[in-house]
Amino acid sequence: MNENALFIAEDDQNLEIQPIEDEISTEKYLIFITSDLKFGVNAEYVVEIITNHSITQLPMVPSFIRGIINLRGQILPVVDIRLRLGMEVQEECLVIVLSIDGTYIGILVDSVDQMVDIPTESILPPPIHNEQKMASGMCSLPDGSGTMMVLDCNQLLLHE
Repeated sequence: MNENALFIAEDDQNLEIQPIEDEISTEKYLIFITSDLKFGVNAEYVVEIITNHSITQLPMVPSFIRGIINLRGQILPVVDIRLRLGMEVQEECLVIVLSIDGTYIGILVDSVDQMVDIPTESILPPPIHNEQKMASGMCSLPDGSGTMMVLDCNQLLLHE
């Protein structure tokens, strides 16, 4: 007999009823760190993580675009998250390759932390106006290791 089952008495008979489990909707996020800030990017966008890369700088592009990389014959723009947030450049970085609506781009980050399942109802809108429009939401991480800002991938290449 199932210990977690619920029982009801009907006409002096015990009937076992299977408990209805609440379905908690979750999404996987890759957590990365940039300047001691934790960001999460939905795992559906993540293609791969590159550690050894050579970035070719380009003239006449917004300052937060560090350049391009050649990934197996495909040319990808690389957005430096630090520069996008108005911070100083760090030379030792990783590139996370993302596919956003069929467009591949790389983002430079300080380090990758972990992959986690986040309940969708726990993601709240950012509490203050976000001038860089980089975060579409935020939440506490399930393991209690801090707060994650949800990276708004559609805003990465926009420049005002």
